[in-house]
Amino acid sequence: MRVLVAATRLAGLDGVSLEAEKLREVLTRDGHRVFALAGELDPGWEGARVPAMHFAHPQARALAEAAFSGEGADPLLMERVARAALDLHRAMVAALGDFSPEVLVVQNAWAIPMHLSLAPALHRLWRGLGVPAIAHNHDYAWERRRFLKNRVGPLLAHRFPPAGAVQLSINSLAQAELRSRRGLASLLLPNVMDFDRPPPGPDAFNADFRDRMGIGDRPLLLQPTRVVPRKRIERSLELAAHLQHRGHDPVVLVSHPAGDEGYRYRDRLLGLARRLRVDLRFAGAAIGPRRGEGPKGKVYSLWDAYLHADLVTYPSGYEGFGNALLEAVWMKKPVVVGRYPVYRHDIRPLGFRFLELEPERPTPPEVAEGAHRLLTDPALRREWTETNHRLARRHFGYRRLRAVLKEAFGVAGLEA
Repeated sequence: MRVLVAATRLAGLDGVSLEAEKLREVLTRDGHRVFALAGELDPGWEGARVPAMHFAHPQARALAEAAFSGEGADPLLMERVARAALDLHRAMVAALGDFSPEVLVVQNAWAIPMHLSLAPALHRLWRGLGVPAIAHNHDYAWERRRFLKNRVGPLLAHRFPPAGAVQLSINSLAQAELRSRRGLASLLLPNVMDFDRPPPGPDAFNADFRDRMGIGDRPLLLQPTRVVPRKRIERSLELAAHLQHRGHDPVVLVSHPAGDEGYRYRDRLLGLARRLRVDLRFAGAAIGPRRGEGPKGKVYSLWDAYLHADLVTYPSGYEGFGNALLEAVWMKKPVVVGRYPVYRHDIRPLGFRFLELEPERPTPPEVAEGAHRLLTDPALRREWTETNHRLARRHFGYRRLRAVLKEAFGVAGLEA
């Protein structure tokens, strides 16, 4: 089957790009041809880059700023969005060339309104192609406070997401909200990992990771997230401060770059780290989706960072599901996790062994005591990580992805 995957971005370490890559991998393994259209594409994708599809494109940013800076209907703004959508549709059709898809898979562009004109442009493309569409929805508009007040209510109500597509929700809470708010049923597709594949180990490339990062033999607390407030990285800094009182000298290493939502939060974290006397490092320039060379030297993969981590910190206040949580489990690392709603509802009841904290409250001493035990007791660490890996393989492996895709294709009237 010929599958067209469309998104604003299919590149980097964000959750949408990572999950879309897993979908591409499974479809390709099963004999399908996957072609992508996006504003940014990683080299692993076959497809075409259409710069205006990126949410950071100047026109997309201008429309978003106008739409979410106030309330009340704005017909002139809706006209601007419609004109931009027509231009974008023409660009996508030209980029598609002679590829004739049998199904369209839209990655989050019909869910979160980061790019207002892309959603109607994709709707026009879908109708023009005359094929079934699957909307893989990672974040809905109502889940982000900054989108609640807007001047484009009718657009959000009809295109985020559109009726008629097969809907995929990544957690059960979002699934219920989609039905309640829009009357749309959806299949549940959580984040997944290939737990049948062994994780990478030490090798010549990553052997110098700790030395190049200036960590040495000190405990490494890896924060494998973007630098945005909902990640609650301050809880990780508090944990590091508690561990200092227990005789450790940890480094908190943030793997992803800052800037997606500005730099104010990063600056706040730097100030807190100074006050707590915690060693905080931002390693976004040295860690990427794959190994290579960057402007400042060697670039390690995210897996190289996980490999050298002693403890993974994931104290988020909100997540659509929890990609980094599964990554840490696959790499068999102990985790400190925030009790965000989806974790409490969809993951915690399955019996995983994590240290837990409340994201909105200071990190308690008992969590630090648990972290101290995991850092100093290899048998306990092995027991927890092996249990977690076994549970994740059962509930969040590629077999789950294949089963949901087969069901989605069936609902769309396609042979899987």
